Amino acid sequence: MQYIVTFFWSFLLVSMLNYVVSSVLNVEFNFLNGAIISLAFSVLVFVIAAVIPNESTPEFEAEQH
Repeated sequence: MQYIVTFFWSFLLVSMLNYVVSSVLNVEFNFLNGAIISLAFSVLVFVIAAVIPNESTPEFEAEQH
């Protein structure tokens, strides 16, 4: 479920950004480019989430107690 929601939000936000930037630059809006970039952005988010560790370090745990 997290993959679907992440892709949905990245698709929505990248498409909105693509529309606004194309309007500001006065160029044609290309829907396919936004969809491809949002897919790449989703994969990047998943890779970053996999690289960041979930457990805390012993030093951090000692500071919390």
